[in-house]
Amino acid sequence: MIGVSRSESVVDMGMLEHAIREDLDKNAPRAMCTLEPLKVVLTNLKEGEVEYLNIANHPKNEGMGRRSVPFTKEIFIERSDFEERPKAGFKRLTPGGEVRLRGSYVVRCDEVVKDDSGKLQHLNCSIDKATLGKKPEGRKVRGVIHWVSAEYGVPARVRLYDRLFNIENPESKETQNYQKHLNPDSLVELDGCIAEPAVMTKGAGSNFQFERVGYFCIDLIDSSAELPVFNRTITLRDSWSDQ
Repeated sequence: MIGVSRSESVVDMGMLEHAIREDLDKNAPRAMCTLEPLKVVLTNLKEGEVEYLNIANHPKNEGMGRRSVPFTKEIFIERSDFEERPKAGFKRLTPGGEVRLRGSYVVRCDEVVKDDSGKLQHLNCSIDKATLGKKPEGRKVRGVIHWVSAEYGVPARVRLYDRLFNIENPESKETQNYQKHLNPDSLVELDGCIAEPAVMTKGAGSNFQFERVGYFCIDLIDSSAELPVFNRTITLRDSWSDQ
């Protein structure tokens, strides 16, 4: 991709990141993980009811097999996938609105539950049981969001690694002090994340695309059976191209 040259040159980090994304997009199995979980109670499911959904490990490669994902009365979604007062163009869950749960049903938000201080506690929602693998008739569902079973989800720690510097070339002649250009968000560590159980099943690989989040690998040193640790390898898209 970069060619061969006798002269010294600096290759943009974006080239390496592009190559990593291209490889992982083809080879990393998919899984779901909520980094900032928001509880959703599905009011038209029975307590203790479990449905196992058969979901492909890779949407473009059936050769990677399929996995069984438990679907229960209580699930977690990403907190950022709900807005009580959405801005124009928001295509995720809103009060009275509908979205599709990845590989599952269309869900509608019926009630927003808050504590006495007004802080959001959870959502009461209902699923349309006729929409598993089908489009709902007579209405348009605008978005698809990921989710994890509250009962069967795996608590995890997630480390969001990013570029060490916030400029393209910290060794350029114009840079007086590279330390002034260190990226303060080069590592963000999140506790309380919830991943689907497939990431810890026997035979699971070490690399995953957490759907709609990024590419991650399991930390083989810091992980334990009680608390797996996942390190972000790369984001899904180049977040630096517009900077």
